[in-house]
Amino acid sequence: MAFPGELSVGRIPVVGVGPSLEEGRWSARAVVGEAVPIWATIFREGHDSEGATVVVTRPDGKHDVLPMPCKDWGNSLYEVAYIPRVEGPHTFRVEAWSDPYSTWAHAAEVKVKAGVDVQLMLDEGVMVLSRAVKEVRRKAARKELLEQAIASLRNVDLAPLARLAPAIGEAVHEEMTERPLREWVSPSREYPLLIQREKALVSAWYEIFPRSEGARFNKKTGEWRTGTFTTAAKRLPAIAAMGFDVVYLTPIHPIGVTHRKGRNNSLKAEPGDPGSPYAIGADEGGHDAIHPELGTMRQFKNFVAHAREEGLEVALDIALQCSPDHPWVTEHPEWFTQRADGTIAYAENPPKKYQDIYPLNFDNDPEGIYHAIRDMLQVWIDAGVTLFRVDNPHTKPLTFWERLLADVARTHPDVIFLSEAFTRPAMMHTLARIGFHQSYTYFTWRQNAEEMGEYLEELAGESSFYMRPNFWPTTHDILTPDMQAGGAALHQARAVIAATGSPSYGIYTGYELVENVPRPGVEEHIDNEKYEFKARDWSQTELYGVKDILERLNAARARHVALRRLRGLKVHRSSNEHILCFSRHVPAEESPTGRADTVIVAVSLNPHVVHDAIITLDMEAIGLADDARLVVDDALTDATYTWGREFYVRFDPHVTMAHVAGVRAL
Repeated sequence: MAFPGELSVGRIPVVGVGPSLEEGRWSARAVVGEAVPIWATIFREGHDSEGATVVVTRPDGKHDVLPMPCKDWGNSLYEVAYIPRVEGPHTFRVEAWSDPYSTWAHAAEVKVKAGVDVQLMLDEGVMVLSRAVKEVRRKAARKELLEQAIASLRNVDLAPLARLAPAIGEAVHEEMTERPLREWVSPSREYPLLIQREKALVSAWYEIFPRSEGARFNKKTGEWRTGTFTTAAKRLPAIAAMGFDVVYLTPIHPIGVTHRKGRNNSLKAEPGDPGSPYAIGADEGGHDAIHPELGTMRQFKNFVAHAREEGLEVALDIALQCSPDHPWVTEHPEWFTQRADGTIAYAENPPKKYQDIYPLNFDNDPEGIYHAIRDMLQVWIDAGVTLFRVDNPHTKPLTFWERLLADVARTHPDVIFLSEAFTRPAMMHTLARIGFHQSYTYFTWRQNAEEMGEYLEELAGESSFYMRPNFWPTTHDILTPDMQAGGAALHQARAVIAATGSPSYGIYTGYELVENVPRPGVEEHIDNEKYEFKARDWSQTELYGVKDILERLNAARARHVALRRLRGLKVHRSSNEHILCFSRHVPAEESPTGRADTVIVAVSLNPHVVHDAIITLDMEAIGLADDARLVVDDALTDATYTWGREFYVRFDPHVTMAHVAGVRAL
């Protein structure tokens, strides 16, 4: 029995509807132009045919109605791809129904051919098609098509099979699929589907510390002159020229002096040490203020305007923590955890201690903290920030994030939030479900071909309807052992996987210079930019080849819609365990150009020796026959190859570590 508020099973059962997050508790998500597969399990008693339709309700209340074909009859699976054209909250439902036309057409074809109940079957066809003409709205030409089929069924001068032929022919079948005659319509419940702007899925981030951009060291005085928004703006054309579309700034707020960290995270800061920008708050203000050495709010807005002129959006780092000098510490001591000795608890991740940072406590005054943070975000939204990279959101209550993200989305649906939560999968996935647009991932720690291939397929699977990955080969916090030892070759290879394995990826400034020396005993850079100024000689990038690879990757992403989608990924068989091969494929019916798009990526993950392999493609996964020949253009080398189902690759770390091969249209 159905309990109050529950739907009954329906005359034609509809179960297993997707995409759905816990039966509609949260919205599945997609972006404008991204094909959304909608599926359901539909079946019925007996031998009569059933059919299915998807009804999508757009934000304006109008409906898109799509025939839903059977994808797998044995498993009763129906599926259709919906391509949204507008942003905003949508809903969809699946309607299953008894299909009198298909039921009759199947029986008539079998019986008339066998000479069984011939006239009866022809007469029943007249009844079914007459109902279809009368009961379903159609264009005049389509109505005439059915009327001609009816006339043929009635024409006794023709042989039975000839009388039947038009009524079960392709043209009538297509019309009855597009505008079916439906009985016993059984709808599912409504499921939410949130459509967002494309950058929620597709983006190329470039991270900078503004204070380092244009910073200068005076050898005579031994002092640094900080970079500013004005000097940082001079880097924007170079960032845009590489093909990036987001410039991400680490925190730009005043930095505390109490317990300020020195170089390489030392507990004692020397005179002139700028401190960590994550120790937010000083006499000059807190999260809604700008470090006075960087500039003013007007200069920040000028930076944002210059970025837009270069085709870049500005992302700002949001770290919800305070230095001991933050105004909130004295104004709202209840927002922090008091220890037994009366002191405020600082941040710890044993055995690490962060004496320069006080975590917020959301339990004592959740409303006060919520409104303070919401007001702070509005300051930066009003200043032109359209993306936020959120530091450690998994250490704050999910109820807080769910409320905050929904509130911002109501008034500023264009604002995007990236979650930096390196934690257990349940937390990472739930942060995505409740509204974070993008997420850092375990990409950095998938360091061999097998693990990486499995991870790429995982991210392109069930979670792709809510969790959008953003791949970073390194960050200001992370320099894994393989990147420490892999040199320019591995920096190139990991950039290839990041830029093609995910529609969104990011690069930390200095990656082009292969900054790979670690601080002893930890997986992060020595002379870390979190604790000091860092001036770079950009003229040296040509020595490493990484900048050229980044430019080529971003150009390929702009050309190929397949690289701007999360689903449609397939890992292919490689004869060498060090070489990964995967493809991204968008079929013609899901492509904005109306043409299929396929990119095949082969990459070596061993930067120390030459590796080769035989690659065996799953041709069905890229929409081709097993005997097809492929002409491909390598975006990294400008070479052209002709490949078949099996082909050979060879990667010399001194020459190239990968192919990013676009398949030419056949």
